[in-house]
Amino acid sequence: MVEDDHFLMGIYKKKFELEGFKIYTAEDGESGYEVARKKHPSIVLLDVLLPKRDGFWVLEKIKNDPKTEDIPVVLLTNLAQKQDVEKGFELGACEYLVKTHFKPTELVEKVKELLNI
Repeated sequence: MVEDDHFLMGIYKKKFELEGFKIYTAEDGESGYEVARKKHPSIVLLDVLLPKRDGFWVLEKIKNDPKTEDIPVVLLTNLAQKQDVEKGFELGACEYLVKTHFKPTELVEKVKELLNI
């Protein structure tokens, strides 16, 4: 999970861990990409508005790197403009979720659905 809001990150992390997930975290775009390369997670939950490099940059790097291109990436953001959603899908996101529309429990269920578990 790449999220710069510490409070929100804590909530999501706890919820996923309670459901048996192992969570790797990063607070900015550059470290988010590095974590994805080193840990090769089953899925990446990625905010768009991040320090250093934004989520679109991270998504593009993940999808253009042979080592990480197969990792599904979910953009989890408050940006809900049509052009942002379109850009996310064009860059290879498997899902685009607006944070305010999903409770942490619903997010866990959505990830389970995406991972077929």
